[in-house]
Amino acid sequence: MISGFDHLAITCNDVDASIAFYASVLGAELLLADLWHDRKMPVAIMQVGANRLSLHQAAAPAKPHARTPTPGSVDLCFRWVGPIKTAVDHLALHDVAVIEGPVPRPASNGERGTSVYFRDLDGNLLELLTLDA
Repeated sequence: MISGFDHLAITCNDVDASIAFYASVLGAELLLADLWHDRKMPVAIMQVGANRLSLHQAAAPAKPHARTPTPGSVDLCFRWVGPIKTAVDHLALHDVAVIEGPVPRPASNGERGTSVYFRDLDGNLLELLTLDA
């Protein structure tokens, strides 16, 4: 029986630049940083709230991997705690452009939420969705 996702792998052109982006914009924490920096791990592992991201280098993705690992092909939605205005203000503070929103969207639990959309360094579509007004 499936209980949810364990982690999501994202293919990046520049993993170190992506680490900096996800740490600064989403507050992600690089786990096992010493192993990543010493290149003893083929992926960078980041914790974002209760979720884990594995950042893979496009030029040398860790095996096994997707048939065609491609930077910029992911669409991720993160839950934001607080009003959508605080999400918009947070993105502006980090010079991240909102490409759509705020707009109403359904959440995975069936409740109505509000989202803003933006892109990471590789062009992946990222969404912050809140259930708070």
